[in-house]
Amino acid sequence: MAKVIMVQGTMSNAGKSIMVAGLCRVFRQDGYKVAPFKSQNMALNSFITKDGLEMGRAQVVQAEACGAEPSVLMNPILLKPTTDVGSQVIVNGEVLGNYRAGDYYKMKKSLWPDVEKAFHTLCEQNDIVVVEGAGSPAEINLKQDDFVNMGLAKRFQIPVLLVGDIDRGGVFAQLAGTQMLLDEEEKCLLKATIINKFRGDVEILRPGLKQLEDIMHKPVAGVLPLLQVDIEDEDSLTDRFTRSGGAKLDVAVIRLPRISNFTDLAALEATEGVSVRYVSKPRELGKPDAIILPGTKSTISDLKWLRQCGLEAAILHLASNGTIVVGICGGYQMLGKMVMDACGAEGGGSLAGLGLLPTETAFEPEKHRTRISGKVQPNSTFAEGTMVEGYEIHMGKTTLEAGATPLLLLEDGQPDGCVNGNVFGCYIHGFFDSVPCRQAFLNLLCDKKGLNPEELTAMDYAEYKEQQFDILADAVRSDLDMDLIYRILNQEE
Repeated sequence: MAKVIMVQGTMSNAGKSIMVAGLCRVFRQDGYKVAPFKSQNMALNSFITKDGLEMGRAQVVQAEACGAEPSVLMNPILLKPTTDVGSQVIVNGEVLGNYRAGDYYKMKKSLWPDVEKAFHTLCEQNDIVVVEGAGSPAEINLKQDDFVNMGLAKRFQIPVLLVGDIDRGGVFAQLAGTQMLLDEEEKCLLKATIINKFRGDVEILRPGLKQLEDIMHKPVAGVLPLLQVDIEDEDSLTDRFTRSGGAKLDVAVIRLPRISNFTDLAALEATEGVSVRYVSKPRELGKPDAIILPGTKSTISDLKWLRQCGLEAAILHLASNGTIVVGICGGYQMLGKMVMDACGAEGGGSLAGLGLLPTETAFEPEKHRTRISGKVQPNSTFAEGTMVEGYEIHMGKTTLEAGATPLLLLEDGQPDGCVNGNVFGCYIHGFFDSVPCRQAFLNLLCDKKGLNPEELTAMDYAEYKEQQFDILADAVRSDLDMDLIYRILNQEE
């Protein structure tokens, strides 16, 4: 059975996910077979495994750090918020149903067997399992039937590292206050603390570290600086939404209220010479070289928002003047003439789309989930013959009007997506991840802008991610006491 260590945080976005990824990478570099585990994740960024099952992207990123194939064993329960008080509940990669928060908490105890089975299977298959908590273990109103923080740690006697975010201030109170709200068994499982996102001279911090150790009677395992490392971040508080800056190409992504899988744009964000900025108001849109409508968990609701806030009119004006407009998944659905929900997948009703593509979408009760690849078909806009691969997660079926041009022909012989002049879209998440597809998109924008396409080269994104994981691992080795962490892992502390 694997040795296990757990990373919990004092709050959401304290750095648990990236800390787990860093430890996974270090353990892998040290020759161990490693896997991440998070019993319950809440996120709108999800992924489809090779066997067609759905899981959170954070554990996919962590699996990549381990050099492992993503599996729903790493994330047996995924909550995808549909409203402020409800979520779609996915168990072992399959949709269980939509639940209001109160109803979910009443039934979540019944999911313990799924958590246990996934955890034990991972432990049987690996040398080390690195577990990630969720939010904070000190949410005392949620401790009953908890299986993602200390509830899980207590059941399997997992040693815990507690991460605090100094960048938001009050880190000593975060860490000591969290411990204060734990019961005695939980305090025994808490083995060390880590201070994350530090800026400045660590020597100035050292007197505080000593006092913290005296107060908590726990060692500080290290102080990790605010890293300049580009690793996908699924958290709703991600700073991706504030990135901007001058570049040769300006790509504006519409920040929909229920935006999902914005990691589809990570490869573009990492491309030198391309500015990817997220906009939520017409005045922020400006005159970009391209507009991207990303995925969404609530197509109809976000389409209404697009109309009400004035962005629809702004997009239509730019599209009529030749600006490239791209839709992915829910964004693709919005670009059509009509979105219909007779089955009540999003509450029912119908709504006119932007009308930029000659398509109609009808929602269906069953979610479509698959890994897929295809080839761009002859058209007047996007490079014919370009190979595209990724995965699909959607509730609707989109049909093209007679004579409309599909964007892709999939490996199963079915068309996907649509092209209409300077507007195109498809269902495939990961559209921009492959080098040929991303380069074709850059070439299209360069041609329209009169730039030399050779000035913008799409790098190998998979290789780039590997480099970023190694940079993260170097920082973990340099700034954390790995000897202490190994002793905790081996339960010698």
